[in-house]
Amino acid sequence: MLRSLPVPVDPNVLVGAATADDAAVYRLSADQALVATVDYITPVVDDPYAFGAIAAANSLSDIYAMGARPLFALNVVGFPRDTLPLDMLARILEGGAAVASEAGIGVLGGHSVDDPEPKYGLVALGLVHPDRIVANAGAQPGDRLFLTKPLGIGVLTTAIKRDLAPPAAVEQAVAAMRTLNRAAAEAMVAVGPHAATDVTGFGLTGHLLEMLRASGVGAHLRLARVPVLDGVWDLVRAGCYPGGSRRNLDHVSPSVDWGDLDDAEQLVLADAQTSGGLLIAVPAQHAEALHAELAARGTLVAAEIGEVTAEAGRVRVSRE
Repeated sequence: MLRSLPVPVDPNVLVGAATADDAAVYRLSADQALVATVDYITPVVDDPYAFGAIAAANSLSDIYAMGARPLFALNVVGFPRDTLPLDMLARILEGGAAVASEAGIGVLGGHSVDDPEPKYGLVALGLVHPDRIVANAGAQPGDRLFLTKPLGIGVLTTAIKRDLAPPAAVEQAVAAMRTLNRAAAEAMVAVGPHAATDVTGFGLTGHLLEMLRASGVGAHLRLARVPVLDGVWDLVRAGCYPGGSRRNLDHVSPSVDWGDLDDAEQLVLADAQTSGGLLIAVPAQHAEALHAELAARGTLVAAEIGEVTAEAGRVRVSRE
């Protein structure tokens, strides 16, 4: 779809849309580059404050995935002013502002439209040194792959909508979604990765394939090492999962050797996430250091889930 758009010729454009990366990066000077992204979502939970917090964490994730430091943000709002009370919108914005404050930044304004379905997110801006950008291109054969949040958020948010999710599972999912990827990014930058991305709507396998194609490499994933939220396996085997996860699976399957994984296992690896963790490709000799840095900073998980291979654009999945 984007092929018809003109390709930027400005030499200061360091990252554009060509590699499906997480954010745009524009050089400002020899030692500063601006990182810019925009993201917004529809409600994934009933509580408006929690929705605002989750949407803000989701938007800021792209800044962290590039190894950048957030600078400030702007609100992006769609809201049905004639059918929902405006104090509900106020609570959404309060949740977003609270997470922005956790990131050490302010929300300096924004834009809203009257919309039949509520939507909220941020335009997020950050800074990074031009020589220290962490792009989704650059993974090399032999790199170890790390994931910093468990999978299954899409399954649990679907269960919430169907009133099937146990309260403890809802709390776990909300806590995961509203957790910033700040600590994971700091650990990643401290060690020195080859590539990274965040895991959101295209699922683990979808975002992994974007990284692999941008880097000209392949990957081996090990299902037993992939962390999954409590209750997800029972729900997905009972047919509770979002339509986006099925579409993700259909899209990635031509490039994935699933081995003997069943449909439910494939769906979880393709599950559409909201505010998922970082997927990091780090040199093998730095894997132990990254694990230690992630654990020291208290990320939700510090899971080594596979390795990068030489088979360009292909993923092989095994159970162990």
